[in-house]
Amino acid sequence: MDLYEHQARDLFEAYGIPVPRAGLARTPRQARETAELLGGPTVVTAQIRAGGRTGAGGIRHTADPAAVEAAARHLLGMNLDGHRVRSVLVAEAVQPPCSGREFTVGYTLDRSAGRFLAVLRTGPGADLRIPVDPLEGVTPAGAAQLLAETAELMPRAADILNRLWRLLTNEDALQVEAGPLVVTGAPEAAGPLTALGCRITLDTNARFRQARWGEDSTVPDDPLEARAAARGLTCVRLGGEVGVIGNGAGLGMATLDLVADHGARPATFLDIGGGDPARAMADALTIVLADPAVRSVLVHVFGGITPCDAVAEGIVRALDTVHLTHPLVVRLDGNRAARGRDLLTLHHHPLVHQAATMDDAARLAAQLARGGPPATPHPVAPADRD
Repeated sequence: MDLYEHQARDLFEAYGIPVPRAGLARTPRQARETAELLGGPTVVTAQIRAGGRTGAGGIRHTADPAAVEAAARHLLGMNLDGHRVRSVLVAEAVQPPCSGREFTVGYTLDRSAGRFLAVLRTGPGADLRIPVDPLEGVTPAGAAQLLAETAELMPRAADILNRLWRLLTNEDALQVEAGPLVVTGAPEAAGPLTALGCRITLDTNARFRQARWGEDSTVPDDPLEARAAARGLTCVRLGGEVGVIGNGAGLGMATLDLVADHGARPATFLDIGGGDPARAMADALTIVLADPAVRSVLVHVFGGITPCDAVAEGIVRALDTVHLTHPLVVRLDGNRAARGRDLLTLHHHPLVHQAATMDDAARLAAQLARGGPPATPHPVAPADRD
């Protein structure tokens, strides 16, 4: 779970990592009042859980409180990459760093190796990744030793690395990053080391022992993602035109790749999980069809614990309550797949198309999303029936 910038900044401050003075605002008036308290030039940043805010116009440099109020009025309510802006961070503008005195440090989880990596970045493409044993951790001496691996980083960054490690372990984080870390002022009279940016990703599996995160911290910005989360489903908006519903991340990722291979872009991926398949499928279809960008929907389920006939029942149930305006492609395989296919055939909805293979399903969904007529799919072979 990615934290908002203001949440990450508050944690940095709590662990003694220097950050610019700032305040959160949910209205233009609050933004102006915050700027008046800070004094001087400020930076107004849209608070969303996504990167790329600079290119999308989500960061504004302002000279006075009136400009801050105008910037906040423009940003609040704005849609940035599918995320609605509900608050802005107003921070004091920091003097640009001296040339060659800007760094990024942090830690990230290396899942394949079962350990953390200390990440040290001194410029574009200049990354140094050093393994850290999670049982040994990082001590002040260890942080200094990590920084000794590169001559460009300064001893003062060792204290920040040590504090970041404490934050990572105490707060059950998967990734923490401070950057850019800048030293302001002339080279001969350098000022304090300050983290202009901060990023934290928490491990949602640890929520049971991190009650102070609060409910708001886990609610997605995107309204469809939030709607899915409220029903216990995982949904990711992707910005294309083919909605994809599946069971399992592996099968879902492979399906998304195939849709792209056939010239379409996935709009949404929704994982129905392993609960009540009929209810989950009905909820999933309702949510995916609510995305105005969707032009076709692909349901791809491999029946294991989740039987395909229950999935088909969920589709039929959803079609009885949802007005289907776009074609729906279904590919069922595995446990009770034949019965599930028969249920869909008996329902005989004019916009529902079945496909025998994964490739057929992706090709058909992509073709229908582009407005083309459905191609004749390969028939389901007897060997495919359970």
